[in-house]
Amino acid sequence: MKPVRWIAIMLSSAALAGCASWFNNQHRMAERGSVVEYLYPQGDKPALKPSLPELHLPLRVGIAFVPGDNYSNLGESDRNQLIDRVKAAFANRPYIAKIETIPSNYLRSRGGFGNLEQAARMFNVDVVVLLSYDQVQFTDTNRLSLLYWTIVGSYVINGNQYDVNTLVDASVFDVASRSLLFRAPGTSQVKGTAPRVILSEDARQARTEGFRLAVEDLLPRFDTQLENFRTRIREEKAARIVRAGSAESAETAKP
Repeated sequence: MKPVRWIAIMLSSAALAGCASWFNNQHRMAERGSVVEYLYPQGDKPALKPSLPELHLPLRVGIAFVPGDNYSNLGESDRNQLIDRVKAAFANRPYIAKIETIPSNYLRSRGGFGNLEQAARMFNVDVVVLLSYDQVQFTDTNRLSLLYWTIVGSYVINGNQYDVNTLVDASVFDVASRSLLFRAPGTSQVKGTAPRVILSEDARQARTEGFRLAVEDLLPRFDTQLENFRTRIREEKAARIVRAGSAESAETAKP
């Protein structure tokens, strides 16, 4: 075989191999902030021991986003809009004294319950709503999943080629007892096509839309869980209620 022809064949093979490598390559864009990683920085599995939290009414509530990795798509204005909408879920409830926004810079990455208690003391709140966010954009020919560890276990969202999967989670903690009072998740899946993913602007819009849809899914669930928790206090003695100037057991208290 002539050297020139041999070189041509080698170059053609290399080009085909390069194309195959490009089409089979797995791409994964992720932004995430995990309640588990923030509260359990040593990687321990959350062990939620049964306890009876003592809630002082009217409650002082703080709301914060947990520190996250690569919040490039989820800007501060987006996070603040979600905080404001969660605030609205508490608005006009007689058992709420105040609702404070805790800025993200007061929470350290992997700060643990110690850091949460410091922030709660600084803003003079008893209960904190921790908001977390996990979004993955797949550009892969294989079936993939978003696996997110929440405070009560794993949460799985199946994904296909070019899907944008989003999970927004709200976990409500009594700071003094370190007890999880209740939580509510919101999820979404925005499906795309190859041209949408290749075009960065379309991909960014798909991620923004995924977050918006997940928030819309979260808010009614959060309101439902809030009402369910009130019922659990009355019927299941889920907490001890202390009102200003007096102490009442969960059997008689009605927040």
